[in-house]
Amino acid sequence: MTATDGRWYGSMSARERRTFWSCFGGWATDAMDVQIYSLLIPVLLSVGFLASNAQAGLIGTVTLLCSAVGGWAAGVLADRYGRALMLQVAVAWFSVFTLLCGVAQDFTQLLVFRGLMGFGFGGEWAVGAILMGETVRARYRGRAVGTVQSGWAVGWAVAVGLFVLTQSLFPPETAWRVLFALGVLPALGVFWIRRHVPEPDVFVRHADRPAGRPSFLGIFRPDLLRTTVVCALLCTGAQGGYYSLTTFLPQFLHSARGLNLLGLGGTLLLVIVGAFAGYLFGAWLTDRLGRRPALVVCAVAAFVIVLPFTLLDLPTPVFTVLALPLGFVSSAYFSGLGAMLTEQYPTELRGSGQGFCYNFGRGIGALFPLLVGIMADAISIGVAIAVFAGIAYLVMAFCALLLPETRGAELTDAAA
Repeated sequence: MTATDGRWYGSMSARERRTFWSCFGGWATDAMDVQIYSLLIPVLLSVGFLASNAQAGLIGTVTLLCSAVGGWAAGVLADRYGRALMLQVAVAWFSVFTLLCGVAQDFTQLLVFRGLMGFGFGGEWAVGAILMGETVRARYRGRAVGTVQSGWAVGWAVAVGLFVLTQSLFPPETAWRVLFALGVLPALGVFWIRRHVPEPDVFVRHADRPAGRPSFLGIFRPDLLRTTVVCALLCTGAQGGYYSLTTFLPQFLHSARGLNLLGLGGTLLLVIVGAFAGYLFGAWLTDRLGRRPALVVCAVAAFVIVLPFTLLDLPTPVFTVLALPLGFVSSAYFSGLGAMLTEQYPTELRGSGQGFCYNFGRGIGALFPLLVGIMADAISIGVAIAVFAGIAYLVMAFCALLLPETRGAELTDAAA
């Protein structure tokens, strides 16, 4: 049996499945709490809580910068204290600070709470991807780690549903606070993870060794420096493109396309359905073609779709139909990132390396929402999204070509 015959999930052990669902749920609830803010940007602008697109972009950028620091820190701590433990900490952290966003009294407080939320948001992906990569066997790793990425679309869909519901039931001045408050619900998942998800065997074996742990700066040693630099730039392109598009997508649909609440929600639903399919396709493609070619194909496809969607004044039926492939191509490439990064580093540095590269990319990519917001105020939001997303996708494709192919690599104490 192979990982691409459609029966990979049924062939996993009970432990692998429990780990799969814990990471899937963690990523879905992470997405829900992150996307709540993007959905609320038009509301916060309309009620006067935010003064401009630049302010909205600043909050988005600060959140992502904090998530970059949190993701690297979580990776380092996961190398020392455990993957499952740090997953619990990350989920509880971002849930509590999303709740506090709902009681913010001014722009500064929202900026601070959202920034603090970012530490947990960044940590969840870093430790979840490592936990999955080390628990699931090599033959299923690409498919399983990639499929977990589809949890982002599920969480995004839940956020949209809650957004439409709260906006329908409460006045705008109250609805945004209620929606942020609902972001505390993912914290309940910590109890399930604590009970059902053990640490990976490869981590336990390494942790039991009497030798001291290497410094997290070991990812910059000569034999790993090139890998670290290229992987960090790869993740910069991946995340810069995604956040350039999704942070301001609701505002683009509202201001540039003139969609009302139901039209906005319906269009976002098409994007989310496309994203869910894209994550699953990317998971299949990363095992079918390999990590490197899958990333290149997805990056080029994203470049080709995003530009006409944001730059051209398309007829409404064409624009609406294009929302489905937009979600597909802008999400598919994430499915290959987790497995590829996991396979680049030895066990003692896997958390540090994966946490740094992914979150360095998030940190630099965090500047993109701010730049998009500034350019949107000066020119137009569609052009701003197209410029920064397009550049990011080209960077991602180029960096993927510079990395070795690691499909099928066994995880040992030596680099793949």
